[in-house]
Amino acid sequence: MEASTFSLAGFKGMRNDLLVALRKEQPLTAKELGQRFGVTANALRRILKEMEDTGLVRYRREVRGVGGPVYAYSLTSKAEELFPRSYANPLADALTVVRAEQGAEGVVRIFRKRWETIAAEAMPALASLPLPARARALAALLSQQGYMAESDEAAGNVRIREHNCVVKEIATQFPEVCSAEADFISDVLGVTIERHQHIATGCSSCEYTARSLPALQEPL
Repeated sequence: MEASTFSLAGFKGMRNDLLVALRKEQPLTAKELGQRFGVTANALRRILKEMEDTGLVRYRREVRGVGGPVYAYSLTSKAEELFPRSYANPLADALTVVRAEQGAEGVVRIFRKRWETIAAEAMPALASLPLPARARALAALLSQQGYMAESDEAAGNVRIREHNCVVKEIATQFPEVCSAEADFISDVLGVTIERHQHIATGCSSCEYTARSLPALQEPL
């Protein structure tokens, strides 16, 4: 059974796990969700119906290959609001003024300063770690900030995936803020990274991959 490592206030057990699973990857059918959690699709449909009735999930009919249509579930805007967010409206107003007076670089400087502060606090503990451990520690640090991050290794590369963006609304209006986040991840890992997925452009996660594994083996 795939229990979630992320917790949402006011939710526990399967309802919490379903919300997190759909936040990571949506839409998903009851069968696909059942395979993740080791339960039958019918058992999940009852819970999904309750969550639909409370406005947390919705479904749409999809045709996938041979056979009849399936019902694929995704989160509603009400459910999306359960995940951590920054104070979007006041911050957006302030950033509008900054961009008008200082240009895009002024906006980036604000977010870069924030990430630099976080990095300065984390570096002493992370600097001597080998790549896999450093990536895991970075993912945990990002999760503490609300980003629901995970790390893994694939084809000799290290990957950081963020399943939530606490500044999603801000990033939509000010896409330049994402460059400050990418710089932070690159600085902590000590290597150039590439972003392959981006929540701000409609993907379900932000995904960063280290370009070169050997470069990560040296201490920062």
